[in-house]
Amino acid sequence: MTEAGVGRPEVSALRRAARAEWGPLLRTVRSALVASKLRAIPVTLGAVGLTLVFQYVQNQPWGYRAVQDIGSVQAWEHLWVALLRTPLSLFVPALDLPVWGALAQILVVFGIAEICVGWRQTLLVAYLATLAGTMYARIGIWIGPQSPIGLPDSDKYVVDTGPSAAVVGLAVYVCWRYRAWFTGSLVVLAMLFEVVFIKNNLAGKEHVAAILAVLVLCGLWEFTRPRKPRGAARISGSGRRR
Repeated sequence: MTEAGVGRPEVSALRRAARAEWGPLLRTVRSALVASKLRAIPVTLGAVGLTLVFQYVQNQPWGYRAVQDIGSVQAWEHLWVALLRTPLSLFVPALDLPVWGALAQILVVFGIAEICVGWRQTLLVAYLATLAGTMYARIGIWIGPQSPIGLPDSDKYVVDTGPSAAVVGLAVYVCWRYRAWFTGSLVVLAMLFEVVFIKNNLAGKEHVAAILAVLVLCGLWEFTRPRKPRGAARISGSGRRR
């Protein structure tokens, strides 16, 4: 028996696992893009365009203040101001990070979500995740740095913008909707690893807050959605055989 022959069962098992994990999602995305091309993701393209506009404007001497006034969130400001700015804050790229990273996140994750769950749910989950991060910043500062889940007082002056919390929340949500449990678990574990070992700061903890908010949404959806009676499938099947 050749070495290739020995390796085939393992390769086949990996292919079956990958097909079970990503098959339904990839088929949905591929079918939509083949049928409609970029028309399948109009909201995503609009989000990418809006992010580019904000990036250009905020880097102009005349535009920085305007972008801050409509899309910059800081925890020291009044809550109502933060809530008004939160929807647009996820389209304002962070000044200390390359804009291509934000654009790639929006194009890929928002695009997949828009195709797989629709634009309404995409925007709803993105806003929920971003809002969870905004609210956590205030709660974390109130708790204080003496707690592992708290934040130092200086974080209330951090400019809190960018799509990362929304992207993480959408990734978890789409994985839940398509039952891609392994991938969803990897996203959650990666964010926890980030907080513990890499970025134990406001941004890292906001990602965890976004995930928790989306998991609560998924749990409520699972709990409240109507379920078929246990014998329904069996009765329906027996009826088809008659």
